[in-house]
Amino acid sequence: MSYRSVFKPDLFAGQNIIVTGGGSGIGRCTAHELASLGARVVLVGRKQDKLDAVAAEIEEDGGQAIGFACDIRDEEVVKATVAEIYKAVEVVHGLVNNAGGQFPSPLALINQKGWETVVRTNLTGGFLMAREVFTQGMNRNGGAIVNITSIAGHKIHPFAGSAYSISKTALSGLTREMANEFSSLGVRVNAVAPGEIETEMVGPEYEMLIPRIPLERMGTPEDVAGTVFYLCSGDSVYVTGTEIWVTGGQHLF
Repeated sequence: MSYRSVFKPDLFAGQNIIVTGGGSGIGRCTAHELASLGARVVLVGRKQDKLDAVAAEIEEDGGQAIGFACDIRDEEVVKATVAEIYKAVEVVHGLVNNAGGQFPSPLALINQKGWETVVRTNLTGGFLMAREVFTQGMNRNGGAIVNITSIAGHKIHPFAGSAYSISKTALSGLTREMANEFSSLGVRVNAVAPGEIETEMVGPEYEMLIPRIPLERMGTPEDVAGTVFYLCSGDSVYVTGTEIWVTGGQHLF
């Protein structure tokens, strides 16, 4: 069923917006809804078959989408992929840095490979994508970058894992630094910090966290997507360097 948004159907008409981690979860939902609002969505992820499947879903609903397989942890691959994206769409109006991963382990037990895999995915990958999108075109045309952080980046989380939480804390800092450095060229950079969202990454143990959520439920990918749309849209032209909580009030405690 097509997404029904409170935003006008042509909000992003004529715009090209990249969504990393677009093959599943929050990224897949965000891509579907951006397309329903008129955007041509550029899906980025590691597996081309998953991206093709999501692109086919979007096109079946009447939207536009293309997919580019890319390991965002690899600098040269990111450079080449972003170059290919610009060849395909010419102008990039928005980037949603959603790709992420976790390795639930206490710091005393996580090995270097596990640590570096999480940090490279959640932090370095987001940095590389933002830098290349900016330097290869957005610095000339302006645009919006939205980083998906996490409540775990600000509070001790029982299930997320230390490496995940630390990398998301750093992504919040990166958001502020990029907002400061990119603003003079018309690029706004903000972040969305979700709480407990029902995706493939969330196991049944997360149900025990519901009593800590004032709105008394888990969030949905759609709950996150709506905030992303605001930060990508013209209604937020004076908003940069900020992080919006989408937690059902869980961040209050």
